[in-house]
Amino acid sequence: MSDLYKSAPDSEIVERESIVDLKKNKLKKKLLQHLYNGGNFTIAQLTKQLHTSVPSVTALVEELINEKWVIEVGIAEVQLGRKPTLYSLNPYERFVLALDINTYQSKAYILNLQNKVMYSDDIPVCIDGDSPIADQLIRAVEKFLAISAYRIEHFVGISVSMPGLINPRTGLNYTYPHVVADGGSLVYLMKSALQLPVFIINDTQAITLGEHHFGLAKDMQHAITVNMDWGGVGFGVLVNGQVLQGESGFAGELGHIQVRPDGELCHCGKVGCLDTVTKASYLIKRIKELLKEGRVSQLANKNIDQIDIEMVIEVANRGDGLAIDLLHDIGKEMGKGLAIAVHLLNPKTIIINGALAKAGKFISNPIEQAIYKYCLADYKENLSIVISELGESAKVLGLQAYALNKVLAEE
Repeated sequence: MSDLYKSAPDSEIVERESIVDLKKNKLKKKLLQHLYNGGNFTIAQLTKQLHTSVPSVTALVEELINEKWVIEVGIAEVQLGRKPTLYSLNPYERFVLALDINTYQSKAYILNLQNKVMYSDDIPVCIDGDSPIADQLIRAVEKFLAISAYRIEHFVGISVSMPGLINPRTGLNYTYPHVVADGGSLVYLMKSALQLPVFIINDTQAITLGEHHFGLAKDMQHAITVNMDWGGVGFGVLVNGQVLQGESGFAGELGHIQVRPDGELCHCGKVGCLDTVTKASYLIKRIKELLKEGRVSQLANKNIDQIDIEMVIEVANRGDGLAIDLLHDIGKEMGKGLAIAVHLLNPKTIIINGALAKAGKFISNPIEQAIYKYCLADYKENLSIVISELGESAKVLGLQAYALNKVLAEE
């Protein structure tokens, strides 16, 4: 120990050692973030990323190998000299539990640190408006983990997505306040019961994260994701490479702008919201009404109570005029709403996800046509409207990225 440390009071020595440990832990977390977001790296590459010395990074990597966070994964290809070792996150020791909680179906996923789903299953918990589900969800998670044979101590965190107005800091869902019996925080209850870090995020914001890290918005700074799902329309915004959450986490509720003043009552209590004429359940409701009125369709000989999205898309692909017209109408209304967002946010890409994304060009073409009709020409010049290639995986991967980046945040 140096003379400086010998002459210092014990309290100062402890404080200085604590500062050293704090700085080292921050570097460790930053290193792990680079491995998660960027894949495999050599010591030299990590040194450039962290702006520190080769000996420091080497020591950090050795510590992280001993702590089972990092493993060697092979040799990097170089033209000259000794081939350096590649390092990656360890896929065998630590995991994230991702919970996709919805109004119609919920599912749990166990992912390793390399984004591979190790185990998944449905869980019997759905948001139905007025019934508390917190205790039921905790029991379902405990049962799911017991069946999966993954022990709770192997998880770095739990990531939860839900529809609705969610404040990620407080863990409150303002759209579905009865998720917890007393209107309290689901995050707090789950943390207390399961003794793990718990993070909650709006479902479409999770999709946006997934697309940004691994999908069509990868490496983009400005993009929009639209989740055209069964129960409503979600809207996620990527601005300057960050998912926009707003002051309380509510950013992106495009589905509740009014498009028909004399329209239907929305579940939010207002009339004529975009949600009411663009969600997947509206398509099924409308096609059933028209079939009862005697409209011609390949679906006319089907049991009307069994008609679902897949059936409508199937007959649209076979040229069914009624199905194609209804999908076109929904896409047109969605495009009119998105034209407002394009003027406000100037995105590079709009990515369509959710149940109606399975309709492909039947839904994306009218969206594009409406945007072109209602937007100023300069906004359309570099804009693309695409169907997600990740599909349902976007939300799961977004949940994984959300939890890991929270756990590994420098703070």
